[in-house]
Amino acid sequence: MDDLFNPPAGAWQRVSPQLASVRRIVIVATAVVGAFAGAALLLLLDVPKPYVIGLVVGVAVAAAWGWTWAGSNQRSWGYVENDDSLVVTSGVMFKRLVAVPYGRMQFVDVSAGPIDRAFGIATVTLHTASTETAADIPGLRAAEATRLRNRLTELGESHGAGV
Repeated sequence: MDDLFNPPAGAWQRVSPQLASVRRIVIVATAVVGAFAGAALLLLLDVPKPYVIGLVVGVAVAAAWGWTWAGSNQRSWGYVENDDSLVVTSGVMFKRLVAVPYGRMQFVDVSAGPIDRAFGIATVTLHTASTETAADIPGLRAAEATRLRNRLTELGESHGAGV
């Protein structure tokens, strides 16, 4: 069944390991804020301390799972540039493979939040007329994101797309 998700030609280009680092920072920050806010609220409501401790332990377990998930998720991303399309794969448990023909591209979007920029990565998104066939590639090094954006724009123009 995994043959269904093999690249049509060539090998998968993988995203930067920095993607996992960025996601781990977000997970830990969210867990710390959530545990602190939740514990403070429970203490203000005079909830017994074992429940407060249970909340904090539960958040810590969820953060540990998220830490592991971030690495697996980062390793699941890949893309291949074919002659006529860009193929993107992702997903650990629920795998996804999207092939976007260059002639269907409307525009290419590059985005990066403050943490992404601090780690030197960006997300490239291909948009088509159909919202169902847009493809995201997160965690690309900035230079690769720029190269891919320029290449996809050239290919879209040469294939008669709206890019």
